[in-house]
Amino acid sequence: MSRQRARELQISENELVVARRELERLYDDLYVLSCAIEDTDRELRAGKPTVASLRETLQWLLDAARPLHNRTVAPHLN
Repeated sequence: MSRQRARELQISENELVVARRELERLYDDLYVLSCAIEDTDRELRAGKPTVASLRETLQWLLDAARPLHNRTVAPHLN
């Protein structure tokens, strides 16, 4: 089915059509993860972070990474 649709769209085997909404969700989640990484870097450079602040920063980093964990991008077949 997907190969037939690829022929109809005239795309090569190395190209993939992805729904815009799915791609936007991916970019949104990557942006959140990027912010969490920057915040974590800032916290670690700030001197002597407390155990509580490190725990909070680590939780923020994990919360930002979880939506991307095992994420797959499905082809758009419509």
